[in-house]
Amino acid sequence: MTLDQLKQDIERHFAAGAAAAGDPSAMKAFLELRAALERGEARSAEPEAASATGWRVNAWVKQGILLGFRLGALEESSAGRLSFVDKHTYPARLFSTTDGVRVVPGGSSVRAGAYVAKGVVCMPPMYINAGAYVDEGTMVDSHALVGSCAQIGKRVHLSAAAQIGGVLEPVNASPVIIEDDVLVGGNCGVYEGTVVRRGAVLAAGTILTRGTPLFDLVKGEVLRASGEQPLVVPEKAVVTPGARAVTKGKGQEWGLSVYAPVIVKYRDDKTDLSTALEDLLR
Repeated sequence: MTLDQLKQDIERHFAAGAAAAGDPSAMKAFLELRAALERGEARSAEPEAASATGWRVNAWVKQGILLGFRLGALEESSAGRLSFVDKHTYPARLFSTTDGVRVVPGGSSVRAGAYVAKGVVCMPPMYINAGAYVDEGTMVDSHALVGSCAQIGKRVHLSAAAQIGGVLEPVNASPVIIEDDVLVGGNCGVYEGTVVRRGAVLAAGTILTRGTPLFDLVKGEVLRASGEQPLVVPEKAVVTPGARAVTKGKGQEWGLSVYAPVIVKYRDDKTDLSTALEDLLR
């Protein structure tokens, strides 16, 4: 079945609502989509040069992922003495050496319907949710989360406790996108469709959301999400946590400030040297 045919089937079964639960062809279409997601052939978002963000959202894929939850029934599963109860349509993914993915022992899990490319390293405990796309050479470090439908590029380092938010609804909402060669520092949080361009560095503790203004000290600009346009972190930007003063009311009286992410520089050879540890860990 081609992706165009699969798209038509998914849209039809999703539109059927609860009636799809009793239709064997709905389950067949979902399982084909899940397999296509795991092969990296179907994606909830993919590059598109003509788009304002450089990415196109495939709403039908997200409809298919939601369809899987609608069709799923609770079932028991186990790993050793640990027991779990979840929708039977989304078991944990199993890997073999031929997949070329390192899943280090210690409590990590990749949900069915996620794409994990060759050369990805999964350090325990980490989690990759359904619909996510994690490209070649990326490291997902301990306690890191890749949320549903998030798109992670090549050679990305998601440091310990980094949180990449997921999104399934509304189906036309853009997921978080981390492009190639990005370093996401420890305890960072990237949410609500934020796009982090190629080669950017997010220092430890940086939080980026749709409602977070990003202050570019180098170019003298304030970057914001607007309308359907998400917050976009420029290519090779180095972003650190900062603060801005409250300028009125009790906040000013009490000398308070609020969190503000700040672009302090753009990546250069010296910045690249500080991330050379990547190659030693693979």
